[in-house]
Amino acid sequence: MDKPHLLLLHGALGAQSQFGPWLPLLQGHFQLHTLDFEGHGTQPFAGRPFAIAHFAENLENYIEARGLQSLHVFGYSMGGYVALYLARRRPDLVGSIFTWATKLDWHPQGAVHEAKMLDVATILEKVPKFAQMLQARHHGNDWQQHLALTAAMMLQLGNEPALTHDDIAAVTAPVRMGIGDRDTMVTLEETIAAYRQLQQGQLIVLPHTPHPIEKIDPAYICKEIIAYFSA
Repeated sequence: MDKPHLLLLHGALGAQSQFGPWLPLLQGHFQLHTLDFEGHGTQPFAGRPFAIAHFAENLENYIEARGLQSLHVFGYSMGGYVALYLARRRPDLVGSIFTWATKLDWHPQGAVHEAKMLDVATILEKVPKFAQMLQARHHGNDWQQHLALTAAMMLQLGNEPALTHDDIAAVTAPVRMGIGDRDTMVTLEETIAAYRQLQQGQLIVLPHTPHPIEKIDPAYICKEIIAYFSA
């Protein structure tokens, strides 16, 4: 029997390279796919703002170019938001979804808080190694422009979320929502609220786990991914 296809989607400021430690644990179970959204990782800027709709277009183009349908998708953080957005609009392309640490409750005050954390001057002064990491991760893309585009997207989401509660309730695909119990960006409450809107929803909480993908135990999360998509 052919192995099912599974696509891994990175989060904001991220890239497909972050899934490197996960791939050996998953490759025996799936035909694996990863991609970089425009302006992330190996992909250049596209001359337009960062937006969930644009990233969903990247995903849609990837799926259609390979003739895939009902593709299983794991989306970390923003990647989960993009997966849900596309599933709402193109249910024929997306099968089961597993989101992790995906922020779904966007409002102006929270968006301003998140955007302030992407201030270039502050990062250069207080966490210069993070700036160096961003420059290396995005392969020559201007990391300062990348931060500015990401901050602008967050502010836009705060004023006009790309997904409403009605959108989430209209997703017909099975969705498992996951979160770490020490996540300080995404609350357990907003994850539960979204989970309760789903037609076919599951919820999982990983103990002792904060938001950053590097802090997620690859063995644990991959075990859950395999169990969910192989059911």
